[in-house]
Amino acid sequence: MKALNRKLLRDLRALWSQALTIALVVASGIGGFITSLSAVESLALARDGFYADAHFADLFASLKRAPDALAAQLAAQPGVAEVQTTVEQMVRVEIPGLPDPIIGQLIGIDARRPHSLNRVTLAGGRALARDGAQRSDGSLEVLVSEGFALKRGLKPGSTLTALVNGRQRTLVVVGTALSPEFVFAGLWGMPDLRGFGIFWMDREALAAAYDMNGAFNRIAIRLAPGASEEGVIDALSRSLEPWGGRQIVGRADQTSHAMLDNEIKEQRVLGTVLPAIFLGVAAFLLNVVVSRLVATQREQIAALKALGYPNRDIAAHYLALVMLIVAAGLVLGVAVGKQLGTFFTALYAEFFFFPRFEHHIAPWLLLVSIGITVATAVAGTLNAILATVRLAPAQAMRPPAPGRYRRTLLERLGIQAIGPALRMILRNIERRPLRSALSVAGVAAAVAIVVLGNFFRDAIEYIVDAQFNVAMRSDVAVWMVEPGDDRVRLDLARLPAVTQVESTRFVPVVLHHGHRSERSLIRGYEGRATLYRVVDAENRATLLDGRGLVITDRLADKLDLRVGETVRVEVLEGRPRSVELTVGATVREMMGLNAYMERGALNRALGDGDLASGFVLAVERGHEDALLEAIKALPRVAGAFSKATMLRNMQEISARNVRIMSTILTAFAVVIAVGVVYNNARIALAERGWELASLRVLGFTRAEVSALLLGELALLIAVALPLGMGLGFALVHLISALLASDQFYFPVVIQPRTYAWAALAVLAAGVVSALVVRRRIDELDMVAVLKTRE
Repeated sequence: MKALNRKLLRDLRALWSQALTIALVVASGIGGFITSLSAVESLALARDGFYADAHFADLFASLKRAPDALAAQLAAQPGVAEVQTTVEQMVRVEIPGLPDPIIGQLIGIDARRPHSLNRVTLAGGRALARDGAQRSDGSLEVLVSEGFALKRGLKPGSTLTALVNGRQRTLVVVGTALSPEFVFAGLWGMPDLRGFGIFWMDREALAAAYDMNGAFNRIAIRLAPGASEEGVIDALSRSLEPWGGRQIVGRADQTSHAMLDNEIKEQRVLGTVLPAIFLGVAAFLLNVVVSRLVATQREQIAALKALGYPNRDIAAHYLALVMLIVAAGLVLGVAVGKQLGTFFTALYAEFFFFPRFEHHIAPWLLLVSIGITVATAVAGTLNAILATVRLAPAQAMRPPAPGRYRRTLLERLGIQAIGPALRMILRNIERRPLRSALSVAGVAAAVAIVVLGNFFRDAIEYIVDAQFNVAMRSDVAVWMVEPGDDRVRLDLARLPAVTQVESTRFVPVVLHHGHRSERSLIRGYEGRATLYRVVDAENRATLLDGRGLVITDRLADKLDLRVGETVRVEVLEGRPRSVELTVGATVREMMGLNAYMERGALNRALGDGDLASGFVLAVERGHEDALLEAIKALPRVAGAFSKATMLRNMQEISARNVRIMSTILTAFAVVIAVGVVYNNARIALAERGWELASLRVLGFTRAEVSALLLGELALLIAVALPLGMGLGFALVHLISALLASDQFYFPVVIQPRTYAWAALAVLAAGVVSALVVRRRIDELDMVAVLKTRE
């Protein structure tokens, strides 16, 4: 074995604890990088494969009722490659013995002629009968969406009832299925696998129930290669308008795809920003450790140069030391990334459903990880190595010049009441300001990451409170088959345990201002609503009474609208019409491109009577199940949902996943904190061993000597804590800005407990490191340390 190789092994053995902490920091960065990006790439791979296999459409539109012959006319339009028509209806569904309100979407399919677009994939059980799905007892065979079936425990043979066009029909489950339109299934953009299910049934039976024989009310279109989506939408809108199809949406706005695409974009941001911070700290640690290691081995380097070793070999020797450390971190990081990536993929599989969904680490991801690790190691250490190996042998033989001490800043300011120990600590810190600043920066980065990790938990709790307690003060929401007379409110008010009722009306529209336009939904609430309020990101309520049209700030920016200006509103409900409305106020919300208006003013502007499309109810505590059961007897009610049920779904999936992510980020941050604090303490001990041993000979106790070294560490941590909290606050703002989209943004909310937890995590890392270093101080061999070459 070559001499340099033996020296390399001896150095690794002597530095094993420091090498381990650095490898753990590298592993945290690589592990976070691979975890996030491999999970999200697996999600994107499953999406793309499913979309391709199932021929996912490009455009979607709902109509009132159109003849089947219209499909051929639409297929002949320029830019249209394929047209798929279906009959679909939203219905109330009941599971025997369960009071929970359920909304079902019935989709008619023909088992003899499977869909060419948005193909239905059988996940379990059997397909629908080819000779019609109505049984002799009048029940209907259905395929049910796999997510809903799993949450509700439905299997082939299970039965449900649905209110199909005013008549209760029995649905018999024969199998579970998947569709690219419903990879994410939920109402209003929230995952709700318990309260929302998709049911595929025989098209003829569904059409007959709704008098839709020879007709359709839903269309999906695949664009020809190179076709302009905007141009095709304009042309199709004119053809579909007579049939009530004025709202055509592209794939980007299709609910399931939009939620899936948003999740992928968010995780790609987190998968690049956070590992960059980890690897930056690793580069800092490598620079500090290697530069100080090389500085303590000046005499050995001089001896090697005197023996004829060229600078290239000596530099390669120290670079190999670094590469072995980071290689261990890389291997461990890949292993951690594989395990956590598989775990995150399983979490995704709870609300994104594909026929095939497996965790996969792409080869390019491994190559990028290796490249990042090597680049980080070289960038963090090469300058430190070259600075020493370039020294002439005679110069390297001499120990470095002692530091120049001078009075501390406090002493220069006239503060003399400083004990000897504190004076020594302050002088040592000021003698090496850059090194001290870098140490503070490393600890501050650890604090910032703990703050960031727990910010997501704080934000989701704030969002849940804002949406379910501040804005939505009702207990149950009810909506109608179609907008109808508001007098239904009186029927609801007479139901048992109802204490208050407010009416709402939601109208789909396109807002036009100059050459800009955006699809939106005007939400008509009571002018001084108490059960369903407009609340901004700071939880302040905005009253609609007398304000005209109120829109979110993001919608105003996209339309270039200001308060007092007029916007043209194209109504996509009922008869074709456009009205001019004045923007009375803007509100900064967390979710959506929303518009609001006092319900009575909205009805007057549209020229309608006293219409409502939904109602929100306050219910006496403990009587919600009885109320939901009573609502089932109202024929004009299309569906109802319980706020408590929706909140439970939110807590089970979204909030839980955020807590898991916060825990993982906190664990990574603690690793960084230990790496920074422990390495600083160990290196300081190695550099000041002669000084500390001299003090012991002069009569200082072990505690006093330890206080000099660990006191410096404590002072640096004390300075780093507030700086880290400020850095965490800035980092939270950066992540929030990067994750912001048209539909959602995380509010910047950091609870005091988050700052406290960040401080405690770093202090705990400091205490553990201090105990280890204190033990080494106690074991210091004064005779060996004091031996020095004259």
